[in-house]
Amino acid sequence: MPMDISGAQSLQEFKNQVALKFQLYNSLFTSLPFHRIEKTGILLSLLLTNCEEGYKKKLSPVDIIEQFFQQHTGYASDRERIDLLFRFIQYTERQVVLFDSLEDSAFRKVNDLNGPGTLKHLLTEVEQATREKGLADMLQDFAVRIVLTAHPTQFYPGSVLGIINDLGKAIAADDVSNINLYLQQLGKTPFFKKQKPTPYDEAVSLIWYLVNVFYTAAGNIVTTLKNNFPEAITAKHPVIQLGFWPGGDRDGNPFVTSDTTHRVAEALRTSALKNYYLEVRKLKRRLTFKGVDVLLNDLEKKFYDPIFQPDKPSSLTPEEVLQTLDEVRSILIHQHNGLFLSLVDQLISKVTIFGFYFAALDIRQDNSIHHKVLSAIAAAGDGLPKDFDSLAPEARIEVLSSVHAQAHPEKYEGIIKDTLETIHAIRTIQRKNGEAGCSRYVISQCTGVLDVMAVYGLFALCGWNTQALPVDIVPLFETIDDLAHASEVMETLYKHPAYSRHLRFRGQRQTIMLGFSDGTKDGGYLMANWSIYKAKEALTALSRQYGIEVLFFDGRGGPPARGGGKTHKFYASMGKNISNKEIQLTIQGQTVSSNFGTVDSAQFNLEQLLHAGIYNDLLHPREGTLTKEEEALLQQLASEGYKAYIALKEHPSFLDYLSHASPLRWYSETNIGSRPAKRSGGKRLSLSDLRAIPFVASWSQMKQNVTGYYGVGYALEALEKAGKWSEIRNLYQHSSFFKTLIDNCEMAMLKSYFPLTAYLSGDPHYGEVWNKVYEEYERTRSYVFKLSGKQELMADYPVEQLSIQMRERIVLPLTTIQQYAMARIRGMEEGKAPSALKEEFEKLIIRCSFGIINAGRNSA
Repeated sequence: MPMDISGAQSLQEFKNQVALKFQLYNSLFTSLPFHRIEKTGILLSLLLTNCEEGYKKKLSPVDIIEQFFQQHTGYASDRERIDLLFRFIQYTERQVVLFDSLEDSAFRKVNDLNGPGTLKHLLTEVEQATREKGLADMLQDFAVRIVLTAHPTQFYPGSVLGIINDLGKAIAADDVSNINLYLQQLGKTPFFKKQKPTPYDEAVSLIWYLVNVFYTAAGNIVTTLKNNFPEAITAKHPVIQLGFWPGGDRDGNPFVTSDTTHRVAEALRTSALKNYYLEVRKLKRRLTFKGVDVLLNDLEKKFYDPIFQPDKPSSLTPEEVLQTLDEVRSILIHQHNGLFLSLVDQLISKVTIFGFYFAALDIRQDNSIHHKVLSAIAAAGDGLPKDFDSLAPEARIEVLSSVHAQAHPEKYEGIIKDTLETIHAIRTIQRKNGEAGCSRYVISQCTGVLDVMAVYGLFALCGWNTQALPVDIVPLFETIDDLAHASEVMETLYKHPAYSRHLRFRGQRQTIMLGFSDGTKDGGYLMANWSIYKAKEALTALSRQYGIEVLFFDGRGGPPARGGGKTHKFYASMGKNISNKEIQLTIQGQTVSSNFGTVDSAQFNLEQLLHAGIYNDLLHPREGTLTKEEEALLQQLASEGYKAYIALKEHPSFLDYLSHASPLRWYSETNIGSRPAKRSGGKRLSLSDLRAIPFVASWSQMKQNVTGYYGVGYALEALEKAGKWSEIRNLYQHSSFFKTLIDNCEMAMLKSYFPLTAYLSGDPHYGEVWNKVYEEYERTRSYVFKLSGKQELMADYPVEQLSIQMRERIVLPLTTIQQYAMARIRGMEEGKAPSALKEEFEKLIIRCSFGIINAGRNSA
């Protein structure tokens, strides 16, 4: 199918605004304040050429780097060579920032902000279908909830974020003078964090996006909807909601404490109030009219104290602010011809969305910790029977559902004390920030009813009235097995008298979180996606049977291997057999900067999600996404893909290979996140212990992206041999769910580059794993082409295809340097070379990781 006109125009705009300008502005790097920068830039371009030509000749990274030094430099010592390689990394990091800024500044020209998937387009579709009343009704309880997380996949320091923002504005204005200055500033600004960020640091980094991006983008969307449906959007249920995990997510992160939670909640509150305060000051410059000025002066003073004198008691509430702004609005309409009314409406929308909490702080903890806390309480005889641990699970559930005694945090130490103090902290946060500011408790690694009731019981032990508990308990099902049994777990809970009473108090609404990252690590790409689909289908049917509104909260990452990719297309592909009352998903790492890094991109992508959910429910032509025959076909595909992935995972050299060929060993030292790479502190690496994010990221950095496609080719081949190819083609052409799965698979493959590690193909220990992975890549690519009729990966998305190709070319020297440094360290560890410079080579690996991760922003 030929590219449509709008696609061709977008591609041409991208070539003009991004690709061409990158070549032009890249020349400005020659003036950056590096040592011998002109020579560095020239040498880096020569290294890139050496890489591209060397890999065609099947040379190894070591051969390519050694050849480069011999041909193009006079450097003989390792120290001189390492110094140059570090300067290459610095140079490349700044090239990535330039490319990011160019893409951000070109967003409006490359994307149609009023086209398909946007709010304006949705309103037109609804009007044409005469479904205005249906949309107004739906808006009263439908929402898109974006939850920002601090998972370590990409973080620039705050200083660099500010430069990126300013650089993007200068590029949009073609301000060459300032572009040059900002590039020079980048040259002197550190990118690499010498120390791990604290959870509070991570929170501050993400609050930057709340203040500078989401505040305006979400406000614009809600204002537009309120103008069209004034009665449908209320402060109790704004259609756009923001969630927040840094400071609340303590799953496997010992650095998150109750004190952190308090500090982050206060920072969120203060940041929201500062934005309101500044906006009221701006309003005063326009609304200088009689009757209005007094109200705004008073409101400004009321905001001042809680911001600048936080210890001073304040009784100001969001309701009071909205009441004041409604008075201002009324005066403008009746006495001043509605002059500047839109400015007031925008502020009302923002207070409606963000309240006094900005983003709702979720608490998350691993279920094993809750059981550890309960055991400690029982052992101390502090509210639970001494024999609690020896009771049968059903008996423990009954004890927890009827707890009346209170446990005392001061009796305990460490994680026990902190877990109890955190549950107490929720009450304080709700009092200061409002109930919506902290009203969800997420249970990681949830496997059964007891795990949910453990949290219910802990709230009772901390003095909460479980008859009227203003907190949602959110089980997180992650592994393939847990997803398969999720509906059984929830049915038992729905039937349980205590939990059923809790749900009635919460309006018969149950949020269930489903994790993609651990699913792909556990069962591979196809099985993870299919298991989540089937879990949603079963949970929807079950919840409807019990009169409960189930809300699905998706733990999605940036790349397709962690549930990312064309996210809005997944939601648009869901039929009425899956609950669609809210779209809730985590936004992680590079997805924050790539999809929500500017007001334009954030508003566009929020609108895409909004459109997907509303169109799916209001205008979708089919009752169900898939027929029974299609479901059976997908089940077969998932099962075959699962077999292939498990066979790879169970290869005796699998983990050794990953440790040998990827930077996994050094991942935790990149200092891009506060969370450890492993759940336990043991030295020996085990797959169950390894976090999904470093697992996926390691495959990504060695350019093999196994969890994004492995098993797809095997599954397609198996069904073709079974004579079902025509059914597969029909599924691809008619199921947007399956088409999106394949689209995202193509993205993972496009970002793979096997020549980088081809030197391992003949290795006696690792060659077998390398060849298995490569053969499956080639098999999958071949079958995807056969399925799509195209001869290029991501041919349907030419702009993103070119963006990825350009980014991959920028970082090819980094991936080569990283592999070279790892090979040098292996030589030292095997006693083949002195280890005097081992630490320097390790630093090279870590710095390369940082640059490669940041460059991968379009994996979202």
